[in-house]
Formats: sequence, structure tokens, C-alpha cells
Amino acid sequence: MRRSDGIDAGRLSELVAADHTVAEIAEQLGRSEATVRHWLRRHDLAITDAARTKRRRLPRFSAVCATHGTAQHVRRPDGVAVCLQCRAAAVRDWRRRAKARLVAEMGGRCRCCGFDAFDAALHFHHLDPGTKRFAIGARGLTRSYERLREEAAKCVLLCANCHAGVEAGEVELPPSVLLDKLSDEPNLRG
Repeated sequence: MRRSDGIDAGRLSELVAADHTVAEIAEQLGRSEATVRHWLRRHDLAITDAARTKRRRLPRFSAVCATHGTAQHVRRPDGVAVCLQCRAAAVRDWRRRAKARLVAEMGGRCRCCGFDAFDAALHFHHLDPGTKRFAIGARGLTRSYERLREEAAKCVLLCANCHAGVEAGEVELPPSVLLDKLSDEPNLRG
């Protein structure tokens, strides 16, 4: 059921100031995460890690990193200094490994054409957009691996070309893909 009423800027500001995540705000307001993100943009409110850091005023300081030399650091809650470049690299690596695991669990190739040259060109296509909680390739890789697997179970793996064709209505998914879903065959192996 679609609600046409907006989210009050004052209420949203309070929740942002209390450092709630988009998911927490959505749950408290009984709205979807997409709706909350829409109204955050509409009211020019930010809830990103960068905005959270700025609100908390975590001091950044220069220190010597064994990998990057002199670089910007922040202190973790436990007091340990962390190089921001190292932290960003660790997040990037985790996301790549998570996608590689999901791709492997889903067969490692496009279900339409069989493309399997590299993971970056493979997309997760939701068969039923109504069940989509988040897009795996967008903000999706910020979730736990278990939540990623749950969402990927609603998808089929398509290469970028076939995915664009399916979305445009120019390419049809093979009947075997749809039969797999109708028979409740698990999409993920393992």
C-alpha cells in the first residue's frame, strides 16, 4: 500500500541527530528505507558515515601509517588510531570478496548467456521487485553477509548486457530460470 504523506522534517531531524541508521528510522516510522532516504534528501539531511563523523566531531589527525606513510587517522571507540586509507581499503576488499562469494554461490555465470569472464560485469536481478529490500550492488554491500545472501536468494545472476536487456523488455529470461523459482529450488548453493 502506497502512502502519499511525507515525513515531517522536524521528526526526521530528531532521528538523524540521535544517530539512527536509515533502517532504524524506517522501522520507527513504519516506512520503507527507500522512502526514508527520499525524505532525507528532500529535507537536505545526511545520515552517511561522513555526516555521522562530522556530527560526532571525531577528530582527524595526521599520523604515520606503515602502508601509506603520513595519512589522516581517526580513533576507534576503543582508542586505537586507524588510518582512513587502510580502513577504506579494508571495506573495499570486503565488498569485493562478498560479491565474489555471492556470485560463486549463484553459479558464477549469467543465467541468460553464460558470461563468466569477471564478477564486476555480473548483476543481481530481482525476479519480483515487490520483494526487493535493497539493491545488492548499490547500498547493498554495506549489510552483513547473511543479509546479502537472503536478498540474493530473490535474484538471478545476469551479465550487464542481459540485465539491461531484461530491464528494457528486449531480452526474456530463459524459462528454466523461472521454473527454478516456481519450484522453490534454492538459488544459492551452500
